[in-house]
Amino acid sequence: MRCCFSAHLPALAALSALSALPGPCEVLRSGARLAPALLRTAAAVQRARSPHPDDLTAVNLELVTLTEDRAIITWYTGIPGTDDGLGHPLPAITEGEVVYGTHPARLNRVAAEDGPTAHHQVELTDLEPGQTYYYQARSRGVAATPTPLHLVRGNAVGTSAFGLGSRGGPYSFTTPQPPPGRHLLSVALCNDLHLGETTAGLVGGLPLLRGVPQQPGRAPYPEVMSRALVEEARRRGADLLLAGGDISAGGAARDLDEARRILDGFGTHGRDYFVVRGNHDRSPDGAFHTAFLDGRGPGYFAQDLGGLRVIGLDTYVKSGNGADSGGLGPEQLSWFRARLREQPDQPTLVFGHHPLTVRDSVFPVTRGQCLDRRQARAVLDAYASAPGVFLHHAGHTHRNKRTVLPRAPHVTQQEVAAAKEYPGGFTLLRIHSGGYALNHYKAGGLAARQWSERSRRVAAGLWPHHALGRSVSDRNSVTAHDLSGVARRG
Repeated sequence: MRCCFSAHLPALAALSALSALPGPCEVLRSGARLAPALLRTAAAVQRARSPHPDDLTAVNLELVTLTEDRAIITWYTGIPGTDDGLGHPLPAITEGEVVYGTHPARLNRVAAEDGPTAHHQVELTDLEPGQTYYYQARSRGVAATPTPLHLVRGNAVGTSAFGLGSRGGPYSFTTPQPPPGRHLLSVALCNDLHLGETTAGLVGGLPLLRGVPQQPGRAPYPEVMSRALVEEARRRGADLLLAGGDISAGGAARDLDEARRILDGFGTHGRDYFVVRGNHDRSPDGAFHTAFLDGRGPGYFAQDLGGLRVIGLDTYVKSGNGADSGGLGPEQLSWFRARLREQPDQPTLVFGHHPLTVRDSVFPVTRGQCLDRRQARAVLDAYASAPGVFLHHAGHTHRNKRTVLPRAPHVTQQEVAAAKEYPGGFTLLRIHSGGYALNHYKAGGLAARQWSERSRRVAAGLWPHHALGRSVSDRNSVTAHDLSGVARRG
């Protein structure tokens, strides 16, 4: 089963129209961005061929979540010189801890895990807003080293370059101030569950890039990750859940029905959670409409939830093979413009599968990665005249990316990484009366963490450079906006 991200690559020539292929400039730009990462990966593989048998490797350190009062840090411990068949060391189960403090020479606070594991996740709590902290993650005394995103103008472990280039830090982050005003409600934003998929990152026409399957005997990874997402969203206090398309891998009724059963674990569809269709959910028998719309009505909607208007868009209302650009259709676009004109100042969250634009991708960008250009401009024009719109949530690109466009600077364009593979989770939107925060969380649970680590090998191990977010602010941000018209949930 091909994954959405294959549309990033020139190999899609055999499957897509010529007009959907990336241009030469995109290919060259992508090569320039990825070359340092490729060299670093090759060097790491070379160093790992002759380790001391008692060595422990602690790698893939990432600062995933950063709020005003907490930080979540993950890493992996493996046995050097071993290989799981994907160029990844076999797990080394051991303890993990993070030492931290407000000065790099005084890491006088400790946060530890509950028990030994190879897939470490430590949460620092009771942090002070606006404070700079220094930290080091350790397993059996070995300091963890970061996913090397800084080689492609990114940073996996902090909000500054402090510690980068060292052998384990300490690294540094500064907590943000909380969103202004009182907390009103929290919304889990997710997408790309891909129920029914069996191999992640399988690219048609490019056999050298092997896909990554689940380990034999384990449950299908889309189900593992979707169930873990629902559980984690509830645990993190989400009042609502919005699933932004590609709920299934191919629009099969059985997969959409299973997705419905999993999402029903969060609450009631149409009240506690809402779903829109992605290009992978298209099918000739209308299975998506049967599973989520009772077989009737359009796939787009507007819902008032206590003063918060949620608009869901169906971004693939067109004929096509799914690899070309998204399309709203003239009826939906007209409906959308009319809804914003009716109440331009109402606090409004829009979500749909295709983003309006794709910028700063490390892979070559094709037209299939976003909405049709003319329609995207029309949507932006509508936003420019609707100051109440504050967020446009999209999936499809399988990455975390925050973009603010000059035409509508009051609207955050937030792409959220796929639920079904690395980093594997959701973004929690915390709405306050004077602003909002966006924070990415990896799905919890051991099975989810195991698959997340295994699936980082998508795209020959280059997937983290694309999917995680090339800066902490791509997955964690705070924005001021008047949302006082939203009623407090509960």
